[in-house]
Amino acid sequence: MPALDSKGNRPLQMTFEEHLRALVYFHLEEHHSAQHLLQVLEEDDFAKSAIAPENGIKKSSFSEATNSRGLEQFMYVYQNLQAQASSILPKQHPELGDLVGIDGSLIDATLSMHWADYRKKSKKAKVHVGFDLNRAIPRKLYLTDGNGAERPFVSLILSDGQTGVMDRGYQSHQRFDQWQNDGKLFMCRIKASTKKTIIKQNPIASDSIVFFRCHRCSGHHGSQSNTNPTSFGGLRGGSR
Repeated sequence: MPALDSKGNRPLQMTFEEHLRALVYFHLEEHHSAQHLLQVLEEDDFAKSAIAPENGIKKSSFSEATNSRGLEQFMYVYQNLQAQASSILPKQHPELGDLVGIDGSLIDATLSMHWADYRKKSKKAKVHVGFDLNRAIPRKLYLTDGNGAERPFVSLILSDGQTGVMDRGYQSHQRFDQWQNDGKLFMCRIKASTKKTIIKQNPIASDSIVFFRCHRCSGHHGSQSNTNPTSFGGLRGGSR
């Protein structure tokens, strides 16, 4: 694991391992705030002996550690845990191949997180996640400010042989062309108003949940259109 070094003359008040233990304990015990966690680390016998640094930790030092360092080490831990989990957990539907759900989610941020631009008087970060649908665990993640575009991360998240599964927010016919040219496999729900030009329509079984299927179609939405022929399909789900 990359070493965690002090950025100045002041020595570190807690190691990365101590920081990690404190944050895991925070989530397991569902503390209300960092102040609540620090109070428990100071007053609870178990937390004081097994979780807190030997000499304790002050609020300013804990806040500095949480807000300004440790990202490289946390990513190292995440990547190794993810690799271990992927090698242990079985695929629920191996016949479907490697399906990766792709989506972006907003995370509330404090006003002091100046990089997390979103709206005036509101700070949010955005996490872009590639989720292994067959094993039900995250595969890759990227962090941007709240206004960060989501579509560019599809190419970063998908590896060879994986199929991305995305909602309508990722519909972009120029991106469809780019992803196909890059050899990416993907399924994307599209808006109902998308106009489709059918080049070749495939037959479907009468009892199938699929009610529409064309192997080679071109589509456009508004001023956007794709050059490469793309497969389109319609599925019934529940009462719809």
